[in-house]
This record gives sequence, C-alpha cells and structure tokens, in this order.
Amino acid sequence: MTLIIDFGKADRDQGCHWLKPSRDRATLERLFRDHGSRLVLGPIFDQNPASLPADFDSSKVEGMMLGLAVGDALGNTSEGQMPSLRWERYGEIRDYLPNWYAENRPVGMPSDDTQLAFWTLEQILKDGVFDAGRVGERFTRGQIFGIGSTVKKFLRNYKSGLPWDQCGVASAGNGALMRIAPVLIPHLKAPTSGLWVDAALAAMLTHNDAGSTAACVAFVSMLWELLAMDSPPEPQWWLDAYVRTASELEDDTRYEPRSAGVEQYRGPIWQFVQQRVGAAYQREASVLDACNSWYSGAYLLETVPTVIYILMRHGHNPEEAIVRAVNDTKDNDTVAAIVGAAVGALHGRNGLPARWIENLSGRTTDSDDGRVFELLEAARMKWWQPA
Repeated sequence: MTLIIDFGKADRDQGCHWLKPSRDRATLERLFRDHGSRLVLGPIFDQNPASLPADFDSSKVEGMMLGLAVGDALGNTSEGQMPSLRWERYGEIRDYLPNWYAENRPVGMPSDDTQLAFWTLEQILKDGVFDAGRVGERFTRGQIFGIGSTVKKFLRNYKSGLPWDQCGVASAGNGALMRIAPVLIPHLKAPTSGLWVDAALAAMLTHNDAGSTAACVAFVSMLWELLAMDSPPEPQWWLDAYVRTASELEDDTRYEPRSAGVEQYRGPIWQFVQQRVGAAYQREASVLDACNSWYSGAYLLETVPTVIYILMRHGHNPEEAIVRAVNDTKDNDTVAAIVGAAVGALHGRNGLPARWIENLSGRTTDSDDGRVFELLEAARMKWWQPA
C-alpha cells in the first residue's frame, strides 16, 4: 500500500497537508530499502532550498515550462533522426516544421515530453501538492504521443493493480528527466526539503533507477538556482552544479555506453559527465562533434552529457541553446525540452523568441488547444504573484 495520505481538496486548500512531507520521506526510504535502489539519501534531502528573492520574476517559472514545451515541439517532427540525415532533409531547423497533426501547418505540437510534464502540473493543481500516486493515475488517462517503452511498462504495471510505488521500471532512459520540472512549482512560496523528496518520488514513479533519480534531483536543484539568478552563470557552473548533487546520490552504479562508437566506460553517470563533458569543453568541440562522441539518444549516459554540454556552450543564449539541441542531437525533442526548461528558468518567458510561443498550439491532448497556457495561468494565481 502507498504511504501517501490523500487529503480532501478543502483540507489541502486550508494547509492541512502537514503530514505529507514526513509520509513522503518514509515512502522514499522504504523504496530504497525494499526495492534495492542504489540511490543514496545524500545530504540534499536534509537541506531546504534557499528562499527565492523577494523581487522574484514569476515569468521565469512560465519560461521554464514554456521552454520545455517549445523545445519538445521544435524537435518532435524530426525526432530520432541522426543530425546528418536531419540536415539533408530540412537544413537547420529554427522554427516549427509543418505538422501532419495540424493540417500540415508549421505549428508547435506536443509529444509525451509536454504531455507528461503538463499532466503532472495539472494534477498538482488539483491536489495542491505533488502526490505520486495520483500523478501516476493521471498518466493512465489519455493517449500519450510517442510513448517510450519504459512508460508503457509502467502503465501496464499500474493498470494491473500494483500500488504506484511498485510500478516503476528499472530503466536509465530519459523519460523521467524530461517531465521533472513542474515538481518545484508548489514549493515556490515555502521551500522545504520536501522538494527533493518530491523530485525523487516523481522520478521513481516510472523509472526506478538510481542514475535517473539522481539526475532528476540534480536537475531540479539546478532549476531552483536558475530561477533565482539575474544573469547567466559561468559555463563551468552547469557542469559543477550537476556533478555536485548527482555525485552525492549515485552510489556504486555502473553504466556503460550502448553505442559501439563511444569510448569504453563503466561507472556512474555523474562521473561520465564530469570526464567527457569537461574534456569536450576544454577542446572547444562543437555541440555536434561532442554529442557524436558520446551519442545523443534517450539513454541518460547520452542525454545528460548532451544537455550539460549544450548549456555550457549556449546557456547564455536561449534561442541558440534550443536550436542546437534540436539540430545536433538524435533524441532531439527530449534534449530540447530539457534544455528549454533550463534556459527558460534562467531567462524567463521573454527570453524565448516570441514567434515560438505565439505558434505553440498549447495542446496536451489531440484537441485541447491552449491548455498549457490555461494551466500556467492557474499555477500563477495559486503559487506566485504577477511579475
């Protein structure tokens, strides 16, 4: 049985969900113990995030979520193609391609990255807090576009009647990292260490893997810091910030490259990132060359170094960062969604090209145009004040 208590809406709205942090922490610890997770309960789980500045620019939260949706939409019409083939077919992609699901108009349409991220936000809005079981149930309702094999297995497990905390699949795919950003939204007003617990449980909901969970917690920590920044960090910050958190959470994990063309490695994801990304930056490799050296697919040993390297090279320029993610990687919709969330959190909604937002359908299903904007407006009214 799940240990999370499902409070009624009225109680949640009155702040009577005070038991949830301790219950969720107990659930997380039980998952580590009972399911053999190699994730370490590092010191971050006992630390409260720094409070956001009093003059916090709320458009940065919108930028984070819209950057995710924009990156996904720019990439998903050419997802899975090797960069060289994509270039031959389309040249450099800087705007939405004609989409069959939009009567062949160049409109930004969602894939599973946008759907699962905004369905998470939708459920958080209904509950007032992140509740992993209820988010998992939300994932079972509605067609998921371009669904990955791990989420398919999760859905089968969930629909078979297993408790949500037994449905996660041992997978180091990027399907949890791509949808992790909204878990920080209900913590904006009163940040506590429960943020890290929510991030870990959100990851383990579908991907019960130490490297995946460490990546999700590390990325949420980075997003939180980016929201508070008033100028871009130094390039080295992106690498150091990821490694600092992830290295405290991954234990004796062992991941190996799955592509024969990648130099041999066996060890934790954070160490691969530290070694390979740092070396690529030192030699001033292009995004394309660096990503080709470790491959840029949906495996986290590929996705994480790709995201960090793009941000090191282009995090100061949100348009170029997303364009490079879309053009120079294989799993380009998800890489661009993750990169988009990061640069959106740093630069805000106004830092993203207006044409991308104006031509975004805002769908989370096949027919709910504008839904992402409705959800962001509801979140703004609930958790932050207008800028």
